Amino acid sequence: MSAKILFVDDEPDLESLISQRFRKKIRAEKWQLFFAHNGVQALEKVKQHPDIDIIVTDLNMPEMDGLTLLSKLNQINLAFKTIVISAYGDMKNIRNAMNFGAFDFLTKPIDFQDLEITLNKTLREVQQVKENQRLRESEARAREEAQHLQNCMQDLKKTQAQLIQTAKMSSLGQVVAGIAHEINNPVNFIYGNISHVSDYIQDLLHLLHLYQQYAPPNSEIQAEIEAIDLEFIIVDLPQIMVSMKGGVDRIQKIILSLRNFSRLDEANIKSVDIHEGIKSSLLILHNRFQARAARPEIQVIEEYSNLPLVECYAGELNQVFINILSNAIDALNEYNKHRSLDDILACPLTITIRTFLLEEKSRVVIQIRDNGPGITAEVKDRIFEPFFTTKPVGEGTGLGLYISYQIVHEKHGGALNCFSEVGQGTELWIEIPIRQTRATLNLS
Repeated sequence: MSAKILFVDDEPDLESLISQRFRKKIRAEKWQLFFAHNGVQALEKVKQHPDIDIIVTDLNMPEMDGLTLLSKLNQINLAFKTIVISAYGDMKNIRNAMNFGAFDFLTKPIDFQDLEITLNKTLREVQQVKENQRLRESEARAREEAQHLQNCMQDLKKTQAQLIQTAKMSSLGQVVAGIAHEINNPVNFIYGNISHVSDYIQDLLHLLHLYQQYAPPNSEIQAEIEAIDLEFIIVDLPQIMVSMKGGVDRIQKIILSLRNFSRLDEANIKSVDIHEGIKSSLLILHNRFQARAARPEIQVIEEYSNLPLVECYAGELNQVFINILSNAIDALNEYNKHRSLDDILACPLTITIRTFLLEEKSRVVIQIRDNGPGITAEVKDRIFEPFFTTKPVGEGTGLGLYISYQIVHEKHGGALNCFSEVGQGTELWIEIPIRQTRATLNLS
């Protein structure tokens, strides 16, 4: 590629002299020369040819002198070098030219051999500068492409996580709804007949008392009464019916919770009682709170405020509660592995759930806090990343909190934050707007 050199001088014969002197380089297309008679023309040439390599300029010129031109050129972010040629070769002119960014300085009359040497030296410097600039631009493009690939990979991970979770929760919702429906039919049959059975038992016991009062049993009947311990049956049978009714009541509550939880596949915004979703989640996880051989039960402290109905995707918000509560239970169980039974009894494991309205009364907050070991700052910074987990291989997917963040932040326009210090437990703060707007809804 030809080197582009601009000469700026008001001497009329200079153009022909220079062109004649460097004709071989021009014919060989090693150099491409341009000429201007003052600073104004020079700036126009630079605008027309922004890839100029060297500008050789006189100092004393009409319209715009050399120093003013140098000052203007300093404001242009292009990779060229300037050489000043002047009849005034005193140190003051040289210093002024260098202060204005000149790369070299030559005096008139022009020594063409010296000029060629200076131009070649300057061209090498310009080529090095341009090569460095190309390297920087190449590195910047490489960094940009790497960042783009990283962003694409992150988007791919997010999409993968959402697809996995959506498929899993859709299937789970269908299974749960099906189980709830199938259990509900026989439970309703039992529940509807318990009251009749209780009445029948009371009638039979009353009739038995009448027989005992007006027709005393013979020896054979008396022996059978003692053999079956009739008095105990008379006392225990009503209690059995009460216990059975209590069991059926609990099954109905579980069915109601399963139905609530199975709203996972509902796509519509609904106004719901947030506490209902929390209680349903607690009921579903009830078995995990119960005492185990190695530890007492995990205590759940519920501190609910009087909240209005909240517009939300109820089923998906229930999944957030399930995910956060499950993580808290896992953290507490892991914590117990490193504590003695005395320590466990002295400091029982607890999960505290608080709800309240923020001061502006437009958002509700659900705080879920455990008194476990807490987490490090490094883990806390990555806790909402897809596929990030601190659990052993096979025990965690790293999707629960990531999906929860997406549901709260992107789907509801809310906030999900983690507050934790090592040894101080962990708190998840869920913040949800009471009313959803089109700006916060995921309408895709």
